[in-house]
Amino acid sequence: MPKQQIEQEKNWYVIHTYSGYEDAVAKNLKQRIESLGMEDKIFNVIVPKEKKIKIKDGKRKVVEEKIYPGYVLVEMVVTDDSWYVVRNTPNVTGFVGAGTTPVPVSLSEIEILKKKMGVETPQYKIDVEVGDAVKIVDGPFKDFDGKVSEIDQERGKIKVLVNMFGRDTPVELDSLQIKKL
Repeated sequence: MPKQQIEQEKNWYVIHTYSGYEDAVAKNLKQRIESLGMEDKIFNVIVPKEKKIKIKDGKRKVVEEKIYPGYVLVEMVVTDDSWYVVRNTPNVTGFVGAGTTPVPVSLSEIEILKKKMGVETPQYKIDVEVGDAVKIVDGPFKDFDGKVSEIDQERGKIKVLVNMFGRDTPVELDSLQIKKL
């Protein structure tokens, strides 16, 4: 009796890796699939990533971030051989599942993930929250301090309450125009 239930259908599975080694694991696993002739059992290896706009040091940058750090997706038919090839790839700590039996990821989840990865317009990554004290570093209100009252992630805009003439006045700013105090 084989260790693994032999399901002759291909599914997506999640493997856990040491954090920071996702790309190396994917590359290594692809090489192993080729050198061990497992193309008929292991079809695809993906490190899910998405593009985001981050604001660092007053500059807007598009960065690729891993959606699930420490995890790699593998499309495969699980047999003793294919399980062994994946499981024994350097820096792989195991399959996500119960015990030694990998649990497939639902196709709807894979579709959602592929959509997320295929998004060409990155999201703004804003490192402030509502209520944070900020200093305005650019524009007509430069050097004013204020408090964040609203964040519009899609547009990268932030509303800041600035105290002028004894009252709080809302000012809409680009997320690049402020820095956290």
